[in-house]
Amino acid sequence: MHEQLHLTTEWVGILSLLVFLVGYYFIATEDTYHINKAKPALFAGTGIFILIGIYIAMSGDAKLGDHLHHGVNHLILEIAGIFFFLYVAMTYIEAMIDRGVFSALRYKLVSSGYDYKKLFWVTGFLAFFISPVADNLTTALILSTVLITIDKENKAFIIPAAVNIVVAANAGGAWSPFGDITTLMAWVAHKGSFTDFLYLFPASILGWGITAFLLSKYIPEGKPPFAEGEKPVEIAEGGKVIMGLFGLTIFLAVMSHNALHLPAMWGMMFGLAILKLYVFHMNRKQRKLSEDGIAEPIKVNAFSWIAKIENDTLLFFFGILAAVGGLHFLGFLEYFTALYTQFGATAVNIGVGFLSAIVDNVPVMSAVLKSNPDMGADAHAQWMLVTLTAGVGGSMISFGSAAGVGVMGKLHGIYTFSSHMKLAWTVLIGYIVSVTVWYVQFQILGIGA
Repeated sequence: MHEQLHLTTEWVGILSLLVFLVGYYFIATEDTYHINKAKPALFAGTGIFILIGIYIAMSGDAKLGDHLHHGVNHLILEIAGIFFFLYVAMTYIEAMIDRGVFSALRYKLVSSGYDYKKLFWVTGFLAFFISPVADNLTTALILSTVLITIDKENKAFIIPAAVNIVVAANAGGAWSPFGDITTLMAWVAHKGSFTDFLYLFPASILGWGITAFLLSKYIPEGKPPFAEGEKPVEIAEGGKVIMGLFGLTIFLAVMSHNALHLPAMWGMMFGLAILKLYVFHMNRKQRKLSEDGIAEPIKVNAFSWIAKIENDTLLFFFGILAAVGGLHFLGFLEYFTALYTQFGATAVNIGVGFLSAIVDNVPVMSAVLKSNPDMGADAHAQWMLVTLTAGVGGSMISFGSAAGVGVMGKLHGIYTFSSHMKLAWTVLIGYIVSVTVWYVQFQILGIGA
């Protein structure tokens, strides 16, 4: 184990921090400059390590070079785990879009006569209860896809509904050990047992419920467009099987991590292999039927699904995680952990939620776990608090969580940093409610502590 470096006051530290801040500025002002968020994130992430490499090369310190080599290798493993997990999840979503799964769901929701407000609550409810199983990012991607198929022209409906889905997915993921990357990290680090995280359910659902209630005031009256003669949409051949394979893939990811001592992405990639084998089977079956004159020849191409995934979202994650990893390597992320001694665990853990929104909840939670600060006498309750705040705090800014970034990619140009910030006050109130519920439950009543 290498000791933490402290290069924050060296030229490499100052310049790297400046690169990060400039990159962050262009990420936050994506709408103003019309530059995709992946570009500044990727530039900052790779640029910081180039600067570190130049600094070490100039120093001629072989030991420092070895430290960088091991640090970057470890970071690559962390990023690859997230990168390939998202890669497979996005491929499955594109496969289900191609097979008409979401169009069929849209038809059922709209043809049932639901108005915008009811659709708002149904999608939020689904997000909250699917994310503990399927993870918050996958859930947010699925339901944001449903949103845009309902009525892609009505921004007055889509924007608050998208914020609701992000908040619900993050809140739902916070009370499950594998519902969010941050909770998974805390669980793996033995900061709580499987059932310990379930005690965060009241704080999660009440916080989301308050935010959803406030957001619902912005939902317009009326119903989405639905022509009387609109034909029912049926799921295309293979669609239901692919849905089942997606569920199996999520299960394989969980089991890979929990029981097989493999990273979750390994199970996801195995699930992708199964999907491609199933597509081969479909094409072989179709070819035989067409040769016999029973059906028209139809070829399903799995690579066409892969081609449609949001590569900008994947590159954004690579860039932002690399950038924060660079700041951690230089010693910047060690500063805030010293605050635990000065201000106390409760105050700092609440602040972690705000930091998660600004930086991204995954690297912030990683920094807290790596530094392993003294949480005091009620350490268990405090670790549950920081798990909660890191999970739900990321919702306060659009790119503060994986779910938010995923929805920004899926609803490009509609759900943006600026559109989210106009409604961020509702998320802040929900965050305060969640923390208050935690305090009453864990500190006053002693339930789950």
